[in-house]
Order: sequence, then structure tokens, then C-alpha cells
Amino acid sequence: MSDEPGWHRLHPLSPVVRAGRGTIAIFVILAPAVLGGRGLGSDLPQLGVIAVVVGLGFVQWLVTRWRIEGDDLRIETGLLRRQSLRFPLSQVQAIDIVRPGLARMFRVAELRLRMGGSTAATARLAYLNEKEAEPLRAHLLALAHAGERAEAPTEALAEEVLTTVPTPQLVASILISDVGILAELVVAGLIVAAVLAPGAVVGLASGGAAWLFAVATGVWRRFNQEYRLTVARAEDGLRLRSGLVALSAETIRPGRVQAVRMVEPLLWRRLGWCRLEVDLAGRQRRRGESGSTGRQLRALLPVGDRALAAELLERVVPDAPQPTRRAPRRAAVKSPLRWRFLAWGCSDQAVVTRSGRLRRVTVWVPLEKVQSFRRVEGPLQRRLRLATVHVDVAGRALHASLRDRDRAEGDEALADLVGLARRLRRVGGPAPPLPPGP
Repeated sequence: MSDEPGWHRLHPLSPVVRAGRGTIAIFVILAPAVLGGRGLGSDLPQLGVIAVVVGLGFVQWLVTRWRIEGDDLRIETGLLRRQSLRFPLSQVQAIDIVRPGLARMFRVAELRLRMGGSTAATARLAYLNEKEAEPLRAHLLALAHAGERAEAPTEALAEEVLTTVPTPQLVASILISDVGILAELVVAGLIVAAVLAPGAVVGLASGGAAWLFAVATGVWRRFNQEYRLTVARAEDGLRLRSGLVALSAETIRPGRVQAVRMVEPLLWRRLGWCRLEVDLAGRQRRRGESGSTGRQLRALLPVGDRALAAELLERVVPDAPQPTRRAPRRAAVKSPLRWRFLAWGCSDQAVVTRSGRLRRVTVWVPLEKVQSFRRVEGPLQRRLRLATVHVDVAGRALHASLRDRDRAEGDEALADLVGLARRLRRVGGPAPPLPPGP
């Protein structure tokens, strides 16, 4: 398909799927008139609005086309203000397949190209026939890797499934997480109010409707995004698939990981559970995504035991160090609750930091991804002869901090880390491949 000359159009049902909630609203407006058997004369204003919306969607589909020109993906769109966008495939970080609820209903899928850099431009082919999405994705990735035109493979690359998160474990982890506990407290508060003061329940519910909706949305979003998350290993990287209503498929290529975070809440530690998240290059906010979606980290393991987390960590950050260097005892004056848990470590490839008493957080940063180092001393730290060394990566979504170190240790760590990062930058070269499976 992609080797044929000329332009290609998106699927004819793309305007319907892109409308999303608008399509559902149109159905809600028309359903009573059609099912009730009454005429549409009383609904002429609504029908006029619907006709305009449908017409604009059809025009947008009609003036949008795409094709592959050499090593670039070119997308043209716009009627009055024509736009011609070129996306170099050599700068593609990953190509994801996204299928919202309506897309699954109409058997279409979106290809979303994650580009490097902080530009707000995006490459979205929304939507294509679901049978064409995977071959086209494989072909674009082949061009991105080879830098030259290649034949699209007839079948997907073989993959090895590493793990699938069980649904009962995911539900239990959400219930004892921060957002789950907040939801339980809200519900418990309403139940107690209904028992003690039934007349005040309506006022409480109406006054706190926004909070109730926000909490419910947070719980649902997390469950929907991480439902049946499957991690598989393939030649092009780690493949992640998840979703209940909206399905998503993403590939984490070697060298795309900016940082890794392991989160261990207090209740999870009692069960031996942890959460593994990655900060990926090319996950800035894109058109069609909310601000929270664009900023959040990608869950590599929503919930699992430490052994499984260590196995996945080794695949994205080979030879990951452990935080073995603890903070000096006088750091207890500044951080009395968490100083025992402050630790860091490093290897020739990465640095790791750990912090947190109730919610333990461990962060690994590949040194080749470091953008800057900062040594900071606050007023109290200067009195205690302490210093904090910050390790910054691109995107500001995640960074590591060597908190409250002895001043001499901080200076030595800063010099060593700068030297290691400079050496890795100077050596350069392709990112190391993923370790072979067992």
C-alpha cells in the first residue's frame, strides 16, 4: 500500500470516530425521534446543527491526505488554510496504535508517531482500517531504522510475552493506592452522613459533585488504561498493550527511555508489590491528548512483585545499580522522617536515587540521557555541611536527586557523574540492544 505512488486518504468513517462524544450526542438527539415514530419537524434546529457538524467533518476528511516521500511522512490538510507537514522518519521515537471505543466499534485504528524534541507538532493518521494499521506501522518503522525504502512485511514480527497484569491484582492495587483510598474515604463519608444526617446528604453530594466526579474519573482512567497490560519482547523493543474501552499499543525502543521510576507505597510493601514507570522520549503533549495524559509517565508494570520489576528494569536499563550509599546521620536534623531512606548509587551507565518513608520512590537515570547536573545547598544544609545534587533529563517529567549528602561526598559525586556522562556522550553510538530472553 505505502509503496504505491500518489496520495492516500483516511478511512471514510474517520470524521465519525474523531467526533467522539459528539457522535454519541447526535445519536442521543436522533434516537427518540426515530424510535418514537414521530416526525423530525420539531427537531429542525438540532438537525441543522448536526448537518453543519457532519458537513465540516466530511470536508476535513476530504481535504486530508497522506503519503510517504522518501524517508518522510507527508500529511496535507486544510481547506482555506492549506498545511503541508513533513515528518522525518529518522526522528521517530515510536509509532503507537490507538483504538478508542468508537474506533473499535467501526474497526478502525489511529497511528500516532512520537517524534523526538519538544515541538508541539504531531503526526497522527486518524483513522485507518484496522487491517492496514499494523503493516503500515511496521513499514514506517523499517524506514525509520534503515533510512531507505523497504518492502512492508507481510506479517508482524515475532514476540515473546513477558507478563500480563492480572485484573484482580490491578483492582486490589488501585483500591489500596492513593487515588483508591481517596475514593473510599469520599464514599465512606457520604455513607456516614446518610446515617447520621439524612437531610444533609443531598447538599453534601451536590456541593461535592465536582470532587466526586474527579475522584471517579481518576479511578476509572487508571483502570481503563492499565487493564490487562501485556509486556512482550520483540526485535524492535518492548511492546506494551493495554486498555478496556480504549486500546493502546506502544513500543519502547532501546535508547528511548529517559528515566525509570519504581514506586512502593506503604501498603504495597506489605504485599511485596511495586509499580514501575518509564519516562519516554517523545511523550510530550500532543493534539488530541489532555495535559495530564501528555505529562504522565508510562506504566511499564502497573503492579507486580519486585522480582518481575527487576527483570523488566534490566531490559530497559541494563546493569542497573542499586542505592547502597546512605545519607549521613546529621541529615536527620533536616529530614527526620525520611533520612534513613535516602540513598543513591551509580554504575558506569546509570545513576539511581531513593527517597520516601510512606511512599518509597527509586529513580534510575541513564547517564547518556542526562541534560544537566546541579549542586544545591540550602540555608540549613550549609549549617549541617550538606548538599543535594540534582540529575536532570529532558522533559522535566522525572529527575533524580542525591539528597542531603555530605558536602565532600556531593562534590565527589558531582565530579564523577559529570565525567561519566561526558564520556558516554563522547563515545556515542547506537543504544545497546535489549538483553536476550530467557
